[in-house]
Amino acid sequence: MKSAKYTNLSEINVTSLVDVTLVLLIVFMITAPLLRSGMKVDLPQTQAKEIDPGKSIVLTVDKNGEIFWQKEKITLAVLRDRLAKRLASNRLKPILLQGDKEVFYGHVIEVMDIIKELGIGKLGLVLKPRQR
Repeated sequence: MKSAKYTNLSEINVTSLVDVTLVLLIVFMITAPLLRSGMKVDLPQTQAKEIDPGKSIVLTVDKNGEIFWQKEKITLAVLRDRLAKRLASNRLKPILLQGDKEVFYGHVIEVMDIIKELGIGKLGLVLKPRQR
């Protein structure tokens, strides 16, 4: 009787590993966009410099929807005229917009819309930092 000669198998069958890898790749490709949009993330905080109110125009919308230029009560038409004149004469300072937290959101948007219509890009929103 002849003895069976056994040889060492030195190659690994990677077919099953490639199949598993491709399935995992497809699963991650499908789920990755879903995870990005709608997840709560802890964003990094910065220490931004405070803007000097003396070097900017402060617009205020109070809880009744009334608009104030610095401390002077004005209308939307007056706001548009003043901003257009300052823009034309190149005397426009950065604008800081602050709205009362109880004001109807539409009133603040009306002011922002006028600023956008005139092509003014220097607009900042004034917020109160949260106390921890």
